[in-house]
Amino acid sequence: MATFGTLDSGRSGARHDPETPLPEHPLPARPLPARTVAVWDPLVRLIHWSLALTILINSVFTEEESKLHEWVGYVALGLVAVRLLWGLIGTRPARFTAFPPSPARALRHLGALAKGDKTVHLSHNPIGALMVYNIWATVVALGLTGYMMGTVTFFGMEWVEEVHEAAFGWLIFSVALHVAGVFFDAWRSGVPLVKAMVDGRKRIPEGTRTE
Repeated sequence: MATFGTLDSGRSGARHDPETPLPEHPLPARPLPARTVAVWDPLVRLIHWSLALTILINSVFTEEESKLHEWVGYVALGLVAVRLLWGLIGTRPARFTAFPPSPARALRHLGALAKGDKTVHLSHNPIGALMVYNIWATVVALGLTGYMMGTVTFFGMEWVEEVHEAAFGWLIFSVALHVAGVFFDAWRSGVPLVKAMVDGRKRIPEGTRTE
């Protein structure tokens, strides 16, 4: 009998004290707080808006065969070259490792969007990453074909001019899609993305996860 008493007393120590009331409902998890995260460094912002300006100038204000058009194109090419270098040695959100070009990730992101996911990517989201690489590659193609058209070897070659014109058309289409995507993602996530590219900080709404 003494043995059973000892076992019972051990168990009773693990039981809830009946005089202490249990909470009627578990406390709800607290939502993630609203916060501001520094993302884009000054060089990234400078290159972004400068590149946008060169595209605007050469698409609206310059003559295609003018020296100004040519030099604005070289400036755009130089900006992309600096940005590519910064993607290797720059701040964490600016590095290629933060937004790798992955069609598979972009498709998964599309699926998540269709399900109403509002996760905010601190760097570019997977679809935005593909668009950024696409714009950079197109600017490089424009710069190279523009240079080729001024050389003795390729001067007057129709295929070079056709590639240059096709690349320019594709660039304008890509920029339009990019702008539309920025406004859509800002509406979806509640993050003012244009402002973030001005002051470098993303303002994350309450309850929103980040990646």
